Amino acid sequence: MSVEANIIYCGDNLDVLKKYIPEDSIDLIYIDPPFNSSRNYEVFWGEAQERRAFEDRFGDVMHYLEWMRPRLRELHRVLKSTGTFYYHCDWHASHYIKVELDRIFNIDNFRNEIVWWYETGGIPRNDFSRKHDIIFRYVKGEKWIFNAHDVMEPRSDEVLRRIATGIQGATRSTGQVRHPSDVFKIPSINAMAAERLGYPTQKPLLLLEKIVRASSNEGDIVLDAFCGCGTTLEAAAKWKRNWIGVDFSPTACRVMATRLESRLGLKPDIDFTLKDMPKTTEQLRKMPHFEFQNWACVALGGIPNKVKVGDYGIDGRLYLADITKEQKEVTEGQGIFETLDKWYPIQVKQMDKVGRPDIDKFETAMRRDKRVKGYFIAFDFSSDAIKEIKRAQKDDGLDISPITVDELLQYEKTALP
Repeated sequence: MSVEANIIYCGDNLDVLKKYIPEDSIDLIYIDPPFNSSRNYEVFWGEAQERRAFEDRFGDVMHYLEWMRPRLRELHRVLKSTGTFYYHCDWHASHYIKVELDRIFNIDNFRNEIVWWYETGGIPRNDFSRKHDIIFRYVKGEKWIFNAHDVMEPRSDEVLRRIATGIQGATRSTGQVRHPSDVFKIPSINAMAAERLGYPTQKPLLLLEKIVRASSNEGDIVLDAFCGCGTTLEAAAKWKRNWIGVDFSPTACRVMATRLESRLGLKPDIDFTLKDMPKTTEQLRKMPHFEFQNWACVALGGIPNKVKVGDYGIDGRLYLADITKEQKEVTEGQGIFETLDKWYPIQVKQMDKVGRPDIDKFETAMRRDKRVKGYFIAFDFSSDAIKEIKRAQKDDGLDISPITVDELLQYEKTALP
């Protein structure tokens, strides 16, 4: 049965799989699900909120497996009989996950325990350094795709030296490559890498390219149901595969779309579709708090603060490409506001009605950061809040623009890709 591809779905992957993905329709599945670990997630992605939710929901591994079990069953359902499934995890629960996968995919269909080896990471005093992740590889039927010739690995310098000098024990082969092993020696992404997007658990493109090339062919469909910042999608599109990405975070889905457009030149609504982004106030009311902040800041055209706790009343910044001469003249001679540079603060409240105390706090934050203009986003504003906004502009020269969620939704219709 055919399936619509080249789509980013925003939502719970269990719902998306049941609603949109037919049985036996996917050639390759890769997932890297979150788990309550000690990794330092950045709240820019909603990961801190997600981590807290996971800690509440998964007090132990068994609860985590209960949450994953129906999703794994759906992923098994949509995988073709010739398809391959990869589950990426670290040391926290890999041994428990392996048992669950054996039950769902059948232990006889387990093909590899892949070790992704990297050099980065901490150096503990009382333990061996943790320098690898585990990736379980399963197939569904008796035949599957494996393009060994596409993922051949270069021989080490030592092996090449032994071959060249005829040292005993060296094995000759055609060319300077060897058959791919289950140890992937691929560096993690450094802070200065061009592909670096700030996603805390972002995987290197080379890792996903290797998986995509090994277990799919051109024109096949690749699915990532925990898509994060879209590395799997870029790898699939780069190697001429079709793809489907799913993530609960609207922020992540936006970044995926931007990534595909900026790095591969794919055009939204032409080359791919962004589907089921929040469109109603009801959906936004149910959104996790930090994720709502991210949505509101990005919808306005700003950049959310990465720090959500202790942000001193500033949830995001709206940067300006330029400030006209007239605007500069207005700010001159205003004492503490003389150093105004090219950004405006954004405050976001996920509440029905913002009151005067909330406006007072935002005014304090604006004064501290020497801002003369700012934006306040909420579902609605009380009459006292509006009066204070007018007073602050008249008496203090503080220009605060109140924006309701309904207004922002209307604005976003023209801004979304």
